[in-house]
Amino acid sequence: MKTKFINGVSSSPSMSLGLLITENALEVQPDTEDECKDIIRPDEPDLDTKRKAYLWCKEFLHGAWKTVTEEDFQISLIRGGLSNKLFLCALPDTQTSVVDEPRNVLLRLYGAILQMSCNKGEPRQSNKENLFQSRKLDTDELSMPSISAEIAEKMAKFHGMRMPFNKEPKWLFGTIDKYLNQVMRLTFTRESHIRKFARLRSCNLPQEMESLKSLLDSTHSPVVFCHNDCQEGNVLLLSGREGSDGQKLMLIDFEYSSYNYRGFDIGNHFCEWMYDYTNDKFPFFHVNSKNYPTKAQQLHFIGRYLSETDQGFQNLSAEDQMKLKEELFVEVNRFALASHFFWGLWSMIQARISTIEFGYMEYAMARFDAYFEQKRSLGV
Repeated sequence: MKTKFINGVSSSPSMSLGLLITENALEVQPDTEDECKDIIRPDEPDLDTKRKAYLWCKEFLHGAWKTVTEEDFQISLIRGGLSNKLFLCALPDTQTSVVDEPRNVLLRLYGAILQMSCNKGEPRQSNKENLFQSRKLDTDELSMPSISAEIAEKMAKFHGMRMPFNKEPKWLFGTIDKYLNQVMRLTFTRESHIRKFARLRSCNLPQEMESLKSLLDSTHSPVVFCHNDCQEGNVLLLSGREGSDGQKLMLIDFEYSSYNYRGFDIGNHFCEWMYDYTNDKFPFFHVNSKNYPTKAQQLHFIGRYLSETDQGFQNLSAEDQMKLKEELFVEVNRFALASHFFWGLWSMIQARISTIEFGYMEYAMARFDAYFEQKRSLGV
């Protein structure tokens, strides 16, 4: 179970995606200059909101947004309500574009009224998801060859999108660093939590993180626009909408999306084959390490992924195809370690702050158990 904010995000990745930051429930959406001119009723936001908007745009957008000063940064309120406000952020006319960055973006800031938690085991519907008759996948459906192949295709297309955001892969270890710093300061009062937390702390997590960084630094993985949470609850099976090409799935829930390493997105997806969040009894999830995809299942996924991302892949010899698949196989299984580490830290923090009834500490232990088992299997 991963508790998240409901942001009302478009369920189609082919549409303009927003930049989502879970902690602040932020959506940034690029817009064209002509469209921005048609929007009426601009107004000045308060200074605190302007400051936050400036820092967000400076961090997550690229090109001239990196150097624009706060004084020159332009922002106006497009429309506001009880639940959220929409702002137009723009570069000044005097600021020269550097590359292909958008000069205008729409920023939607959600208020606390929309910060309603949901979890993997419960139906989640955002604004546009309601337009489709669909259901989420079940965990055991991820291993179905046809489902796995289509998820690979969807992920490949997702990775091929060019988004007007900072393309430096800072999200993964930037977030892990932040989480680890928080974990090292955590304290618990419940006896069961104290014992389990002590066991997790005994693993020397700072040293493990440095070891993981070193391993992944030596592992080539292209930086692409990643979903970062491609699990069964974020894949819709559409009803009555199967196209002539047989496509029937839709990726949803983009709040963790960012530029990141390709290996993490695929490795994280493979890890999710092991976790079922529909258990109605404590700890409210099931884990089965035997469900981690076999090499044959992974190569099936990887082959379909490479066929979608590399137009010349099908023209290669069987030997050259297998070489590329084997290289990606090594890459994603190393980055699967980062998935376990990331969600393990996240879950320890949730065990301290969340009011949701879920075995967060047990989930953290399950993820770190899987982390060390994966290390042993890889011999690293």
